[in-house]
Amino acid sequence: MQQKELGLERSAQNRTHLPSSNSSGAPTTPPAWAPPPPRLLSPPSWRQKGGFFFFFFIHHVCKFCSSRGTGRTALGGRESHAGPLGSPPLSVLPSLPSRCMAGLGRLPRRWRHRCCSLLLPALLVSWVACQAPPVPAGEQPWDGQDVHIERSFVPEQCARTVRGGDFVRYHYHGTFPDGSKFDSSYDRGSTFNAFVGKGQLIAGMDKALVGMCVNERRFVKIPPKLAYGSEGVSGVIPPNAVLHFDVLLIDLWNSEDEVQIETYLKPEKCTRTIQVSDFVRYHYNGTFLDGTLFDSSHNRMKTYDTYVGIGWLIPGMDKGLLGMCVGEKRIITIPPYLAYGEEGDGKEIPGQASLVFDVALLDLHNPKDGITIENQQVPESCERKSQTGDFLRYHYNGTLLDGTLFDSSYFRNHTYDTYIGKGYVIAGMDEGLLGVCIGEKRRIIIPPHLGYGEEGRGKIPGSAVLVFDIHVIDFHNPLDSVNITTRYKPSNCTVLSKKGDYLKYHYNASLLDGTLLDSTISLGKTYNIVLGSGQVVLGMDMGLRDMCVGERRTVVIPPHLGYGEAGVEGEVPGSAVLVFDIELLELVSGLPDGYMFIWHGDVSPNLFEEIDKDNNGEVFLEEFSEYIQAQVDSGKGKLAPGFDSAKIVKNMFTNQDRNGDGKITAEEFKLKDQETTKEHDEL
Repeated sequence: MQQKELGLERSAQNRTHLPSSNSSGAPTTPPAWAPPPPRLLSPPSWRQKGGFFFFFFIHHVCKFCSSRGTGRTALGGRESHAGPLGSPPLSVLPSLPSRCMAGLGRLPRRWRHRCCSLLLPALLVSWVACQAPPVPAGEQPWDGQDVHIERSFVPEQCARTVRGGDFVRYHYHGTFPDGSKFDSSYDRGSTFNAFVGKGQLIAGMDKALVGMCVNERRFVKIPPKLAYGSEGVSGVIPPNAVLHFDVLLIDLWNSEDEVQIETYLKPEKCTRTIQVSDFVRYHYNGTFLDGTLFDSSHNRMKTYDTYVGIGWLIPGMDKGLLGMCVGEKRIITIPPYLAYGEEGDGKEIPGQASLVFDVALLDLHNPKDGITIENQQVPESCERKSQTGDFLRYHYNGTLLDGTLFDSSYFRNHTYDTYIGKGYVIAGMDEGLLGVCIGEKRRIIIPPHLGYGEEGRGKIPGSAVLVFDIHVIDFHNPLDSVNITTRYKPSNCTVLSKKGDYLKYHYNASLLDGTLLDSTISLGKTYNIVLGSGQVVLGMDMGLRDMCVGERRTVVIPPHLGYGEAGVEGEVPGSAVLVFDIELLELVSGLPDGYMFIWHGDVSPNLFEEIDKDNNGEVFLEEFSEYIQAQVDSGKGKLAPGFDSAKIVKNMFTNQDRNGDGKITAEEFKLKDQETTKEHDEL
């Protein structure tokens, strides 16, 4: 008989192959992943444990014999004729002097020594007898006619067992009854692979494998007539040889098997499932049926990203992923002919291996997807919606589809400010921010081709679907002007504010979302300005024009007419639209444009002489100030309201002191209407 490679095959001609796209046969090169041979150990038996207790007892007996007579044993208990932990009583041991039985502790030293010298051999003989293997009642010794099976290990979970027609992968040690080894799959570093019940194995092994679980271990005795019979295998197995096999089942499948799916976690909300041509991102652990890990995306700390159903994956994984939700976890078991077939992958996965994938789906989209908008909160009043070219300020939380947070404007305590529709943000966000109201909250789901694409950015992995929960704080357009809404106007409203007027008013200042910035009412004092003098932002100056005392209005000021992109640190955010609720309380008419002082009557033709009281032809600041103040006090003249009078007078003096020598001469002194240019604010 021709020698077989593993000593198990009946005939190479009878060996069949798997139904697979590969037909090159089982792999012949041992893969590097094969586990080491199992250690032939079993849990300690009661006989082994008894040996420990025996020596424990001998130790204390000797200690007892060497102690002085106290009426108690060396273990501290009362005297007894029984041995420790259920050992035979002393009365059944070989005969000993009666004085030994009466209590060794009371004996003289020489008798204690003689008793111990007799006791120890007797106990040893008793212990050896106890070590003899028990013969279970009714169990007959193996008659050598049929296969004998001893199940040395059976896993707690056994989803299926070997049946005729199944394909199996197993490791084995083959020995003769004397323990000498004739073959071992472990030595070759490769499992033995074959169909069961199809004549590819010796008859005894065909019978021995039936009913086995993956990871089960059996010790099998096969008589010659179910092995290699009277011929044996030349140079390997002698004629009429009984064969012993220590078998560990690694893998099991059937040509009728399909992909098996076990979902063990499914989110409550599942709006979409994987369809053919979808692109997915998932984590997985890949193991064989026996639990051996061969690959894991978790170890690489990177998801596996691929299209589904278009041939980018093994057929079994293509089938196993269909119908999954984001957040779902499932176990996908794939038979070899839907995985890597007879050849394996040439690396970690051997031929004919069933694969088990523990999959967690993180992301899902289709290249044809657009953005998805979910309105979460829309204000009842929405006077205006955002359009292309508007400038928006909004807060957001950015997450992946599985809920992983990658960015948040809230953490920075600063809104994200941008133009929309002009390419300043990713395409999906540009589209998702159109048509929003101030104060609106919405969720924008953006596929990767409208987000950061295959490359990703920062904490955003490649090909990731992005989810933005946004809250619109405000928006405006660079073409916007001040918006004025009158809330109350007195019936008698004839005197209207104009440039140069001195105004006193109350206001509440807020952002468009209602956030209060400032309030003169809470401070208990008015805000006082000269209109048109640059004392307030341009938008406020515009909003205070043409008001009458008692009027109330709301003034909305875009940032380019307010505090601009910089804002006011700690008070007004950059690029913020401001809302002022104003009430005008007092109005003092100002002077004509360009004047700091006016006369209420005719001007004296000898004005310079009147100012120059000492008639020395020179007027100094002190003389000039005293004269102007006297005119104001008498009602003949008026200074511009809302300014420091001393500063106004000094400014008037400086304008008249044309050569800057600190005094005004008659040649320098001129009235407003006598000026040839308008570069000075004169008398």
